[in-house]
Amino acid sequence: MLPLVLSSDSHVFEPPDLWLTRIDAPFRDRAPRIQRIDGADQIVVEADQILSGIGLISNAGARFDAPETITGQGRFEDVLRGGYDPAQHIKDMALDGVAGEVIYPSQGLFYFKLTDTPLMSAIFRAYNDWLAEFCRTDPARLKGIAMINLDDVQDGIKELERAARLGLAGAMITEYPLEDRRYDQSEYEPFWAAAAALNMPLSLHTATRRQGRVRGIGDKTLRDASSRATKAFYPALSMCDMIFSGVFERHPSLILAIVEFELSWAPHVLSTMDYTYRERQGEAIYRFKNGMMPSDFFRRNVVLSFQEDAIGIRLRDAIGVDNLMWGSDYPHSESTFPQSRKILAEILTGVPDDEQAKIAGGNTARVYRFDMAELTVSA
Repeated sequence: MLPLVLSSDSHVFEPPDLWLTRIDAPFRDRAPRIQRIDGADQIVVEADQILSGIGLISNAGARFDAPETITGQGRFEDVLRGGYDPAQHIKDMALDGVAGEVIYPSQGLFYFKLTDTPLMSAIFRAYNDWLAEFCRTDPARLKGIAMINLDDVQDGIKELERAARLGLAGAMITEYPLEDRRYDQSEYEPFWAAAAALNMPLSLHTATRRQGRVRGIGDKTLRDASSRATKAFYPALSMCDMIFSGVFERHPSLILAIVEFELSWAPHVLSTMDYTYRERQGEAIYRFKNGMMPSDFFRRNVVLSFQEDAIGIRLRDAIGVDNLMWGSDYPHSESTFPQSRKILAEILTGVPDDEQAKIAGGNTARVYRFDMAELTVSA
């Protein structure tokens, strides 16, 4: 029987009026909204920038009951109520056998694409206020992750500090910034220091590349399949930039969570990081103290959230059992809801009980400060 299960990667589905009612007044005419176009609801921002349909971020359970219905198109009235109603969200967790969840946005993921820095920051502030209220319904079970814009690092620090005061449990930043502002740059140093001082884990979540374009959006290409299949490339670059530039040596308590990118890519990157550091010192210019290697910082400071990577679980010794956290991805179309415990049990078959306990919930509890003694799951 599985131990207590916590999801390190679940989502809300933001209500359609969230930004229209909460965003700062100067931005209200450009606020994000859901707009019905040709019978389907689209996420729209500014005057007419259509970012995405809502079908793939609101369709949990369909993969089991009616996979043929899964499409990028959808309507808000078909969204699971638990996505935006915290009381129903708790009921859905009980149905799924999940005792606690770390909460990310759904629509909000796409707003890292915006070119307007002040608008993006205003969107994030309004969302963080709403999410904090959502999680206060049951703060022992719901741990919210703030959205932070680092276009202006000092503004990002201010919002990080405000998020901590709101009771949010961590903060997400773009999985990959603009090429000339990657995370090995010294401008971010005050932000890393602030996150460490506040004990706020940082997250790189899929679909948040800064001003990233969706490859294959044209009529004659397959929409995003190649990008999806190779999506670990960008967070791996960001992680390496932070490790090779000494971020975790200077801030040993800082935790970085790489979320919804699965696991199997990690052993190869760990191996090549250490090889590069050892054999290509002209490229790995920053030299660590006390004989530390890049993989040592990974195992101390980085955690990976996975959903269904059975191969990654077989490689757990090469990655580090303490570095693995499971997540359900509720309420998205690829979510394991409402069969999470069944799927997780199958993936963890043959894994020793103490390791199962860490992977299924213990590591998530440690990183996000869940009190395991407070949590129970309905039978």
